[in-house]
Amino acid sequence: MDFSFTPEQLMFKEQLIRFAKKEIVPKVEENDLQSKFDFDSFRKLGEFGVLGLHFPEKLGGSGADVVTTVLAGEALGEAGVDGGLMLAYGAHTFLCADTILCHGSEQQKNKYIPKLASGEWIGCMGLTEPGAGSDVASLSTRAKKAGDTYILNGSKMFITNGSIADVAVIYAKTDKGQKHAGISAFIVEKGTPGFSAGRDLIKMGVRTSHTSELVFEDCEIPAENLIGQEGSGFLMALQTVEWDRSALLAPFIGGMTYVLRKCARYAKERHQFGRPIAHFQATKHKLADIKIFIEAARSLCYRIAWCKDQGRPLNHLEAAVAKLFVGDWSLKPANDAMLLHGGYGYCHEYEVERYFRDSRLAPIGGGTSDIQKKIISKLM
Repeated sequence: MDFSFTPEQLMFKEQLIRFAKKEIVPKVEENDLQSKFDFDSFRKLGEFGVLGLHFPEKLGGSGADVVTTVLAGEALGEAGVDGGLMLAYGAHTFLCADTILCHGSEQQKNKYIPKLASGEWIGCMGLTEPGAGSDVASLSTRAKKAGDTYILNGSKMFITNGSIADVAVIYAKTDKGQKHAGISAFIVEKGTPGFSAGRDLIKMGVRTSHTSELVFEDCEIPAENLIGQEGSGFLMALQTVEWDRSALLAPFIGGMTYVLRKCARYAKERHQFGRPIAHFQATKHKLADIKIFIEAARSLCYRIAWCKDQGRPLNHLEAAVAKLFVGDWSLKPANDAMLLHGGYGYCHEYEVERYFRDSRLAPIGGGTSDIQKKIISKLM
């Protein structure tokens, strides 16, 4: 197993960091204060090639491997791009577009992937419901076949990009008598009669990503918008786990590298008792703990990416371990970074405050830590 990067990958990472620092990072603080999604920055990610990095060139992508795709996410986090924009990018590229790429018909791929890869269209994925989160089999959204159409009824909750998406991948029950085997996936476009988004939720962190409810009231879509076959939706949702445990974690790991550099600089500049606080053992231990977390998280994340590039089937035990580690263990370094800054760490003008808030999503989104422990114990 080789975790080294090629010169081309390292060059790409540096180019992406420079791009992000120039084009995106200067607007991060203002966007966070206003809970504003930055459409301009999102489309610039498309122009740079990030949104469609691993998609085939014929569909507007670059044909990059998984490790390079994960490296891009880490680079954006390391540059200082906020967690909200990164969450929007992840939901768009890996939860929506990649599902269509891997399981859609040629017609569906040709219609949607180029627009999603460029950022012309924004995508989202609707799985979680008000009464069905970790228990996916209990989802209540229904899709009933009616001639050459399907009629959807139900609602989805906590949907990243929900209110701004042009196209959504929606999971619904086509056979209510079945559990996981009765779930199917559909493509629903913005503006379809009976499809609407609720108000944006006011969140503690990742404020620049828009999160809302999606509602379907006798929403009629063409039968050709079914992705794959009826009953195959749950397996499609499982496949997104491969990205959720690698590419979706990478921006957060890169963000902690960014925070560590901020902490180290502050520790050298802040003086107490006649010397920089970097000289105190308590400060050194905090910095060391953050570094330990970053290195361990990177190893877990890139191992999954490397195995995916080798064509190996996803090891769900390893994936759950990676998600749990980043989700739970990131809380302490984020907290330490804030404490190291003292009172300033509690103020918005210091970026560790935003990272502290954003980190609180990690044990919840993409599968709670309790669910990861259930998966780990079961597979053991």
